[in-house]
Amino acid sequence: MKNINTITGNLIIKDQKIAIISTRFNEYIVKGLVTGATDMLQKCGISAQNITVFNVPGAFELPLSAQKIAQSGKYQAIIALGAIIRGATPHFDVVTNECTKGLAQVSLQNNIAIAMGVLTCDTIEQAIERSGTKAGNKGAESAQTVIEMISILQQI
Repeated sequence: MKNINTITGNLIIKDQKIAIISTRFNEYIVKGLVTGATDMLQKCGISAQNITVFNVPGAFELPLSAQKIAQSGKYQAIIALGAIIRGATPHFDVVTNECTKGLAQVSLQNNIAIAMGVLTCDTIEQAIERSGTKAGNKGAESAQTVIEMISILQQI
């Protein structure tokens, strides 16, 4: 195992522009995710002027917004943040699947790191826990993911 080259992402990075797309649906939960993401980006060396937050209606609109942002060439990574909470109908499954597939497709087609920080929870309580209380902050984790991915992609 002496000659194995290992590439690992760095969590400190400067001079990168990051787009955050946040949903207004379940905004009281998503605000915590955005705060977690922006705080983490700044801790990792991204200045506030290099962070742009785009507000869209809901999770179904995230892939199209991400595609337009990726195609602009202005950003090195995208963080998609939202909260989809299961209800009594199959709508949850449809929105979750299309959002996830769409973001993955945009990432692959545009060669850009996209963190999928969209909560998919059975209850409001689960979403609240993941937006900055006892289960951590998935927005902050998503920010770490894109910083590490930028670093890894630059090394390839």
